[in-house]
Amino acid sequence: MAFLRVCNGAVSSFCTPSPIDSFPDPSHPSDAMSSRLPYGVILDEDALSNNPPNKWKRVLLKISGEALAGDCTQNIDPKVTMSIAREVASVIKLGIEIAIVVGGGNIFRGASWEGCSGLDRSSADYIGMLATVMNAMFLQATMESIGIPTRVQTAFLMSEVAEPYIRRRAVRHLEKGRVVIFAAGTGNPFFTTDTAAALRCAEINAEVLLKATNVDGVYDEDPKCNANAHLLNTIDYHDVTSKDLSVMDMTAITLCQENDIPVVVFNLTKPGNIAKAIVGERVGTLISRTTNPSSTVRRKENS
Repeated sequence: MAFLRVCNGAVSSFCTPSPIDSFPDPSHPSDAMSSRLPYGVILDEDALSNNPPNKWKRVLLKISGEALAGDCTQNIDPKVTMSIAREVASVIKLGIEIAIVVGGGNIFRGASWEGCSGLDRSSADYIGMLATVMNAMFLQATMESIGIPTRVQTAFLMSEVAEPYIRRRAVRHLEKGRVVIFAAGTGNPFFTTDTAAALRCAEINAEVLLKATNVDGVYDEDPKCNANAHLLNTIDYHDVTSKDLSVMDMTAITLCQENDIPVVVFNLTKPGNIAKAIVGERVGTLISRTTNPSSTVRRKENS
């Protein structure tokens, strides 16, 4: 549609764009990059429509520091971080929102250093929080190297290297299809990164907490001490606390119970497990409010 513009006594005509011009063209690379999907991926909607819907829409993935070390003699194994990044990339294209909490035990575990050279527990825990920031920055660099938009948010101010944790900003990042990595735990000593994961999960309204470890899930006994220990399919929060199963610390599991957050414990080292857990496939052990007695126990799986 043409209009007349009068400027300094001169008359000229111009055209306004049609309504269709105001929408991005999916066939144009720059427009595709501005869509919800990261790194310019356009999904085949017909293919996705034939697959069952994902069980989770927003998840929080907890990765222990020890898992990041892998079998490497260094503190961080680049092969492990790349494996994590690729599996996250394979599912973020489906529109699942992913937040991550990383531990720092591969670099420094505060509770283990308490009392060394006069180091008090609070100072040791703060050093451990700094270790989680190192892991978060490394994981962010790995993810961005394959095109996954990623943000790191820390529990205390480190504006030169990361954003401060702001709940509404974190949620907005997730809604835009970015991965958000929460570092520095809760920002307070005496609280584990498992508790930080449970806290952030509740704050951002994630539907599940996925705890990636070096074991297949939760056992009824210590498999290192008893070769006949059984791997549990499902277990109730109360059983975890009453049987003192070494899954998460009591503060973390209680926080999950009070907010009705299911927890999936699975083996990070098995290829494909992260993607399976994120899309809601059966993997590892599910900790929730109710369990199905008929599927509670299964035999220890062979590696």
